[in-house]
Amino acid sequence: MGDSIYQIDPDRCTECVGHYDVPTCMKVCPIDNTILKDPAHVESNEQLWDKFVLLHHADKI
Repeated sequence: MGDSIYQIDPDRCTECVGHYDVPTCMKVCPIDNTILKDPAHVESNEQLWDKFVLLHHADKI
């Protein structure tokens, strides 16, 4: 959480791939259309899955 806003860490964000069908941040944000994909951090579904595995299953690799 930042000063008055939440900040998404692109190194840890999997866009909820591996967890949910829709990114949770977009689902729970009280203001529509405020969470936009950062064009500097575009990742394929495969890259997001790889990140999910590294973040949540590193002990099993």
